[in-house]
Amino acid sequence: MQWSPGHEAVEHKDLPRLRELLDAGHDVEDDGDGWTLLQHAIDVEIDGHHQSGQPLHADVTALLPARGADPLRSTGGVLPADAAERRGHWLAAELIRAWVARPSTP
Repeated sequence: MQWSPGHEAVEHKDLPRLRELLDAGHDVEDDGDGWTLLQHAIDVEIDGHHQSGQPLHADVTALLPARGADPLRSTGGVLPADAAERRGHWLAAELIRAWVARPSTP
C-alpha cells in the first residue's frame, strides 16, 4: 500500500515526523484511501495494543484534533469516537468525546 507521508507517520507512530508534516502544511484530514489520519491513528493504536499486549496509547489520536482534525468527520457514516469504542479503544473514544464537548472559545 502506498500511503501519503502523513499516513506513513501515523502508521509508524512517528509523532515528531507527523508534527513536522503538519507544521509544513500537510492536510490534517488527509483522507487517502477514504481514511482520515485520525481514523488511521485509532486503528494503529488498537492494533499495536493487540499485537504487543502493552497498554492502550492515544498519543497520535490526541495530536490530531489538537492540530485541527475534525473529530466529527465520519467514514461510511461512522464517527471516529464510535469506531474507537466499537474496537475497544476506550481511551481514544473518551479523548475524542471530550474534545467534541469542550466549550467553544469566543
